[in-house]
Amino acid sequence: MLTIKSGWIEGVRQVPVSRFNKRPSPLEISLIVVHCISLPPKQFGGPYVDDIFTGTLDPNAHPYFKDVAPLEVSTHLFINRAGIITQYVSFLDRAWHAGRSSYNGHKECNDYSIGIELEGCDDSTYTNIQYERLNEVISLLKNTYPEIGNNITGHSDIAPSRKTDPGPFFDWARVNNNN
Repeated sequence: MLTIKSGWIEGVRQVPVSRFNKRPSPLEISLIVVHCISLPPKQFGGPYVDDIFTGTLDPNAHPYFKDVAPLEVSTHLFINRAGIITQYVSFLDRAWHAGRSSYNGHKECNDYSIGIELEGCDDSTYTNIQYERLNEVISLLKNTYPEIGNNITGHSDIAPSRKTDPGPFFDWARVNNNN
């Protein structure tokens, strides 16, 4: 059973990054944003997801990386295809995952949300274990931060003119929103 201590999930892989800042006061986490990522696009595995969030992505390792390596981005959690959870930023801090965004009329979603990246891409299905781990994490987050309630959305919903993830192959019916 997963537990949170001081904003970190105990017992999961942790790769703390410097790409975050403090949330505005008072702290009120009230949204989960689901994303997807694969580096290079449509390729899974390897060190590149860690590298982009830690700021060590080699722009020469793949042609696609030249454009994304300079981006200063982070997320709270990443769930790979095998269901392994990595946490990069404490939930008590603001990760840089949403960019310019709005949810139910509230702008700047990074201020009050938790970002969860699934290893995947817009045009492929996600694994059963990813849904299982995602639901486990959602349940934990909702119990720890009750203001979340049923506020779970995709990156495409909070930044529709810029983003398409987690994509049409993400099965929202498999997300247990009633934990």
